[in-house]
Amino acid sequence: MTAVLDLGRTAAPKAPHASRTAAVAADGWLSSLHIGMGWPEEQPGGLNRMVAGLVHHLPTAKVAAHALVAGSSAVERYSLGYARPFAALSDPLPLRLLLAHRAIRAAIAEQSPDIVALHFALFGFLAAPMRKAALVVHFHGPWSDESMVEGNHAVLGRVKHWLESRAYRPAQRFITLSNAFAALLQSRYGVDRSLIRVVPGGVDVERFRPRQSRRAARESLGLPLDRPIVVTVRRLARRMGLQDLVMAFAEVYRRVPDAMLVIAGGGPLRNELHAQIDGLGLCDCIHLLGRVDDAELPTLFRAADLSVVPTTALEGFGLASVESLAAGTPALVTPVGGLPEVVRGLSDSLVCEATGSNALADRLLGVLAGNVSLPAEEACTAYAAEHFAWELVAERTRAVYREALA
Repeated sequence: MTAVLDLGRTAAPKAPHASRTAAVAADGWLSSLHIGMGWPEEQPGGLNRMVAGLVHHLPTAKVAAHALVAGSSAVERYSLGYARPFAALSDPLPLRLLLAHRAIRAAIAEQSPDIVALHFALFGFLAAPMRKAALVVHFHGPWSDESMVEGNHAVLGRVKHWLESRAYRPAQRFITLSNAFAALLQSRYGVDRSLIRVVPGGVDVERFRPRQSRRAARESLGLPLDRPIVVTVRRLARRMGLQDLVMAFAEVYRRVPDAMLVIAGGGPLRNELHAQIDGLGLCDCIHLLGRVDDAELPTLFRAADLSVVPTTALEGFGLASVESLAAGTPALVTPVGGLPEVVRGLSDSLVCEATGSNALADRLLGVLAGNVSLPAEEACTAYAAEHFAWELVAERTRAVYREALA
């Protein structure tokens, strides 16, 4: 495992901003402070998992990294010292904002990072502009638009958009996870395309590499050994397309009655999904697993014949699809946002014709009947390693950070 590097303890030089370029040229190290939302063990989600992956793997590209997030005192233990909390998740929002502002200002003043990497606009907008460091925005998605899809009031959506725009204004560079979100960042926030770089998300190839048979993975999770199993790992929220997937599985179950769908994740739609599954009489074939610890994800993906990412809107990357591929399991996605960019280089058959239950049902039935050819396990793992290994992502991220300092 990579050695823990804290901005306050690393050997990377802490030169004044005026001489930072010369200092970097002298020994090659950069230092970075990442402003996140939370830590994945306490607040699951793609954004938090991406931040955790970056701060753990950037040192392989000679970028010392540390993160500030909302969370409990256990964050430092979970992160092996790479992150520390500035406020508790249970603190009132105004207090979290105030404490975030203070922590960011103090960290910049005390540690003189070369790069401030902003991952969550809400906790960073008060600290902008970052006079003592170059600002790079990691754009994980349009926070304001996502909240509107989930049913937030339009006024709140406009406030969030204003906060995002204010936080992004002083950035020297932007990193998006896909070309689709690069276009969205340009059109929705007016960011100059010349400042945007596309760097995909990363996967720990070794952690997800298959080390047991599919049968052994199922046995360890208590899943049936003799049924086709489809897995989806999603936050139980509206834009994730889970209600469409349940409807699709009603048709799948009618024609392939031994097929099983396992839904892993937590979120606000849990009760609605329970009611939908019960109302459709699908309790025998759909299992709501609840939240799954990150440590169990490789086994869960390995246990499945196929994983699905059924998102209906605003999907910039789809980390679960890459993790599934790294575990040797093909990942079926909807044609939304950056999802096709992730899997199409492996096989066009992994992209549904459209969103919605009908398209999902058609593709799932084609797969289960053997009429749709899927890439083999070895092709999936090789593709994930070639395109999304964290070491590659870390090097590409470092290159953007160097641009921001030029």
